[in-house]
Amino acid sequence: MTSPRVNPKRRLEDQGITGVARVHYNLLEPALVEAAIQRSEGRLGQGGAFLVSTGAHTGRSPKDKFVVRTPEVEETIWWDNNAPMAPEAFERLHTDMLEHIKGREMFVQDLYGGADPAHRLDVRVVTELAWHGLFIRHLLRRPAADELAQFDPEYTIINVPSFTADPARHGCRSGTVIALNLQKKLILIANTAYAGENKKSVFTLLNYLLPAKGIMPMHCSANHALGKPEDAAVFFGLSGTGKTTLSACPTRTLIGDDEHGWSDTGIFNFEGGCYAKTINLDPSAEPEIYATTSRFGSVVENMIYDPDTLALDFDDDSLSANMRVAYPLEAVSNASASSLGGVPRNIIMLTCDAFGVLPPIARLTPAQAMYHFLSGFTSKVAGTEQGVTEPQPTFSTCFGAPFMPRRPEVYGKLLQEKIARFGSECWLVNTGWTGGAYGTGARMPIKATRALLEAALDGSLSTAEFRRDPNFGFDVPVAVVGVDDRLLDPRRTWADGAAYDTQAAKLVAMFAENFAQYVPHIDDEVRSAAIG
Repeated sequence: MTSPRVNPKRRLEDQGITGVARVHYNLLEPALVEAAIQRSEGRLGQGGAFLVSTGAHTGRSPKDKFVVRTPEVEETIWWDNNAPMAPEAFERLHTDMLEHIKGREMFVQDLYGGADPAHRLDVRVVTELAWHGLFIRHLLRRPAADELAQFDPEYTIINVPSFTADPARHGCRSGTVIALNLQKKLILIANTAYAGENKKSVFTLLNYLLPAKGIMPMHCSANHALGKPEDAAVFFGLSGTGKTTLSACPTRTLIGDDEHGWSDTGIFNFEGGCYAKTINLDPSAEPEIYATTSRFGSVVENMIYDPDTLALDFDDDSLSANMRVAYPLEAVSNASASSLGGVPRNIIMLTCDAFGVLPPIARLTPAQAMYHFLSGFTSKVAGTEQGVTEPQPTFSTCFGAPFMPRRPEVYGKLLQEKIARFGSECWLVNTGWTGGAYGTGARMPIKATRALLEAALDGSLSTAEFRRDPNFGFDVPVAVVGVDDRLLDPRRTWADGAAYDTQAAKLVAMFAENFAQYVPHIDDEVRSAAIG
């Protein structure tokens, strides 16, 4: 079908996608909800939220992600982290998927990846499921109607959950595949209904394209002081470190909760919405996220609900512990209208140290920041996974290894250069354990963490007295108003100082062993700043 909300010269047939029974271009939220219900893709929940199960795939499939190995990208892709696919196999996959969708109903959304018009990416998302169109409309940036009439997509994503790939024919690992062809500017997704693959494909794409422009792509949340976009901060952190909670501050404006770019003029959100976990969601602790689960058009994934009342069960993880809600940024009362901020004055790297070794906050030099950014440390604790009986280190380079197409040193060097150039303060914040490891010590008091962050963000911490940490070599404040001095010196919080020393030596060795893979690719300054 034709539509005034699409460039008449950029319909699917102009991209070689023919034989589709019906195409819906850029439907708005009510129409997408209506279509999804009519197609029995899910249920309309309380308040008009759309309730859906993603089936066998309730999370991303990182082992099924591939980059097509063409001469143009051969020297720039981090092949140790990105599985290659032969161009011929991709062509067969593309041909077979296009044949598969003939006679089917498809949904198209033309969207922007990036809030900064100077650096945004024009992306067309072609989906088999109407609710996938609703999801990606929330998560990316939505052009105005007049912009759609001129919209010319640079990259296209084709997502067909009903198509099962053939590993022997398509050069993949299983029936599920996410294949990125940078030469053809095309991403193919098959045999998974998990909607997060759509948004993370765009993030992966931006992570490849932006460094060539001198822009740092970041897996982080970001905010700025109320009425002061120039006073921006970014929060890196893996799952469980408090990235979303600590960046959602009532005295600051939320720029975004997951993906951002840092250009010479400042930071910008890649997305137009949020994709929040809902397991054990507490309405008193996070009322705005809770409210979105009964907001019209929100997409609620993999949550158990009462079949009669449709009331959601936030504690039942029988479908998945990765249950989520997707909603637009305008659902958040203190969200930035522009999703833009100035050059970050503060860089926060969050870690959950279950070994009880790291201080609650430490100041990093640019070289130390690169070291900890490349390390991407947090830790699993006993009970989180079968067989985990003591704290285990987890290192995810750049706080997002699955989405990094280039070698990690590319991103680390960009961050190091920008921190040095713009004078951003960088802080390592431990939200994990103190007074002992997990099982013996206690979780870092959230009140102390917030007080330390407030002091870092308002600039008062920069003038404090610091000591040099003997294990990692970074600077640790000696005293901060509102924080117990003993908490700032982890060794003093342990009943047995010698036991702390043993645990600290163990953690330092873990860092060193992990970081050895980067040593051949970094400069002497970072190498010397690595430990102590």
